[in-house]
Amino acid sequence: MNVGRKAIAAALLFGFGLVVVLAISAQQQQPAVPDAPIPQAPPPLPGVNGPITPGLGSAQAPSSSSVTGQQQPEQPTPPQPAPQSQQPVTQQGNTQTTPPDEGINKLPTFIAYTNFVEVPVTVKDTKGNFVSGLTWRDFTVYENNNLQHLSYFSVDPRPLSIAFVIDQTLPSNYMAKVNESLAAVQGALAPYDEAAVFTYTNGAKEWTGFTGAQSKRLPAVLSLAQATGTDPMVPDTGSPFVGCSITENSMCPDPNVQLNHQAQSSSSPWVAPQKEIHTLNDAILAAAKELSTRPMERLRMIYVVSDGKEYGSKATWKEVVHYLEANKISVYATVVGDSARWGEGWLDRFHLPFTGVYDNILYKYTAATGGDMYAEGNVNGIEKSYAKVADEARTQYTLGYLSHESIFDSKFRSIDVRVDRPEKEVVVIAKLGYYPSGQDYR
Repeated sequence: MNVGRKAIAAALLFGFGLVVVLAISAQQQQPAVPDAPIPQAPPPLPGVNGPITPGLGSAQAPSSSSVTGQQQPEQPTPPQPAPQSQQPVTQQGNTQTTPPDEGINKLPTFIAYTNFVEVPVTVKDTKGNFVSGLTWRDFTVYENNNLQHLSYFSVDPRPLSIAFVIDQTLPSNYMAKVNESLAAVQGALAPYDEAAVFTYTNGAKEWTGFTGAQSKRLPAVLSLAQATGTDPMVPDTGSPFVGCSITENSMCPDPNVQLNHQAQSSSSPWVAPQKEIHTLNDAILAAAKELSTRPMERLRMIYVVSDGKEYGSKATWKEVVHYLEANKISVYATVVGDSARWGEGWLDRFHLPFTGVYDNILYKYTAATGGDMYAEGNVNGIEKSYAKVADEARTQYTLGYLSHESIFDSKFRSIDVRVDRPEKEVVVIAKLGYYPSGQDYR
């Protein structure tokens, strides 16, 4: 019995010792878990000696050791990465390319100079109705009397960028009709159109830049742009009621105290009446400058509501037309006032010599730029003219060709558009020519 108990105890001791030995060996063979990496400070900026403090720049900021009086261990600075070698850019002709490893997702840029000319054309019959259904075979275009081959033809309507120019120097009775008709402007435009509003008396004024044609801003601005007009008075040149408070020998020697700022002389006691100011040229030029910033795929046009009088502008008619033709801008107009009367409106187109005021020059703008003009005398006619102009702009034929003239020639180029119909049956409305500009080189 004793021998059996001793054998069992020896076996238990042997098993326990074997388990301890295996645990120790397993603990010695298990690899140690590495510590987390020590955070490193970012590399310093080149040319900066200390940290950047807001409001103080890169001045050396006081360290924490100077505050606490204890020396902080310095963090090792990691080595800066070696600068990558820049490979040269190869140049082939007029095209610059980059090596494949630097411009994998970039395509080379090709710049081509073309002389494409775009000509909007309106065709009407003798009654003023639009002639539709024409094809490119019905049109012939001449530039500088040379036949051009049409490379583009379209009848699709284009979005309008229209700048309204309203004359505020009209007499009060005509100005009231224009103010009443402005509520119909928005109804003639489409949602994809845009409009700007300008007025002029002695100088041009921009009321708003281009905004959506169906936005609430446009009718609000048109209501603010209304004016009372000006009524011409009978000039008083020599009576005691002229307005001169300081006289010398019954004459006014100082022009500063005279209403028209002119002094009388001993040889002629009469004072010339003050001339009217109608800065139509400056107003069209201001609208054209704003239109020149609009995208080229839009149809640029200026719509003028005026009697066509011009006097006192800083810009001349030739300068404004040059700018319009170079930026592909057409001028349309609704003539009101005396210039809209039958017979008198035709006579107003002729300028009398030795007179400063031009009675009507709007027909010259519309003829040179390929626009159109309507003469209306009542509110209903003015409102209908807005819709007529918008419809005319949307039913145009767009012709295009490649000019044979030099692309670096800035001289005027005449355009003659003809339709394969008898001249007594149709009326062709197109611009008389153009000046090439940098926008044409694309």
